[in-house]
Amino acid sequence: MTPDPSIQSIPFTELARRFGTPLFVYDGDVLAEQYRGLRDRLHPALEIRYSLKANPNVSVCALLHALGAGAEVSSLAELLTARRAGVPAGEIMVPGPGKSRAELAACVDEGVHAILCESFGELRDIDELGRDRGVRVPVALRVNPAFETRGAGLAMGGRPRQFGIDEAQIADAVALARGLAGVRLIGIHVYLGTRILDEDVIVANTRNILELADRQAERFDLPLELVGVGGGLGVAYFDGERDLAPDRLADGLNPLVTEFRARRPHTRLVLELGRYLTASCGTYLVGVRYTKESMGERFAITDGGTHHHMAAVGIGSFVRRNFPLRLLGRASAEPAEPWHVTGPLCTPNDTLGRNVALPPLRPGDLLGVQRSGAYGLTASPTLFLGHGRPAEVLVHRGEAYLVRERDRPEELLRGQRLHVLTPAPGPGERRPERVT
Repeated sequence: MTPDPSIQSIPFTELARRFGTPLFVYDGDVLAEQYRGLRDRLHPALEIRYSLKANPNVSVCALLHALGAGAEVSSLAELLTARRAGVPAGEIMVPGPGKSRAELAACVDEGVHAILCESFGELRDIDELGRDRGVRVPVALRVNPAFETRGAGLAMGGRPRQFGIDEAQIADAVALARGLAGVRLIGIHVYLGTRILDEDVIVANTRNILELADRQAERFDLPLELVGVGGGLGVAYFDGERDLAPDRLADGLNPLVTEFRARRPHTRLVLELGRYLTASCGTYLVGVRYTKESMGERFAITDGGTHHHMAAVGIGSFVRRNFPLRLLGRASAEPAEPWHVTGPLCTPNDTLGRNVALPPLRPGDLLGVQRSGAYGLTASPTLFLGHGRPAEVLVHRGEAYLVRERDRPEELLRGQRLHVLTPAPGPGERRPERVT
């Protein structure tokens, strides 16, 4: 182990000293390498849209957009983030099974590339908003297909779902859309699952989606200006897993895109990626506050925990496994021993790692949970026990930039209103007289 591991020649210990812990740190070089490693190999007609749900930090989004990515957003805040990051509205698409009226209105007013419609009621709401504004809103039907994917950490199609319109209902959806003056139907989108680590599964999913789009377009004379082939590309977190090979993935996807474009040269093909782009660039830094032994087991109690990084608990997995976790900032020749790495919360679930092989730890040590650039803050109960969100730092071209300030306790109370209540009098008690 090197004495002081670093990001772009800036030691982690220096970042912890400057910005405090707990702290999320994102390596802009790794982010760029992950994007370019796939973008440079994929067919140029297959567009990449960054899914902000993985990491909605505006600076992360801005860097990915500067590299060439569009955006996929699922809330009004994410839409505002993407626009603030410089993403043109024409490169933004918007899924979500329960979009609010305000979110739909903002999408229409901004002029996004497509709203991915997931129900008949949503089609009617979009139509009303479009007619009120005198426009026809571009809509792609999100389809819940009859087939199901294999090899996904979390499947999102092929069964009864809140997502999308069932494949068997497409005829009714197309008929409805064609009767709505405020809607312009432009295509189909399918998303089958997430955290897929098998290139053959991704290629098979894409083939099935393109065949579905072709089939429905022919059947209903449906214009295909847009086909969304989902995404769900995973990264390896745990022992026994391997990262996807971009070359192998591109070798499987590119012929499908070539064949489809030969049939439909004017269709925009979109691949949405979140975790795949951002996970490997992030490290969650925590400082050890105390060490202790309980019934023969070692505990390192840190200043960060699952209120910032719920994914490290194994959310979405049936088996609890540890994210990669290492000691930073000092070398140790002592043999590794099992440690439970926990946080400051008053719950036994606040455990970042169980039986992690680490050198003997002591208060003041710095630990890093690696591969933490996706589904950290965005998937965590950051207000639990009033600890708030940590700072976030992006290291770009050798400089560290604070891209989110740490929450302060007084800021967590902002928005609350104190209403002083007088208890009701008990039996036999007189209500106090009001003083004027």
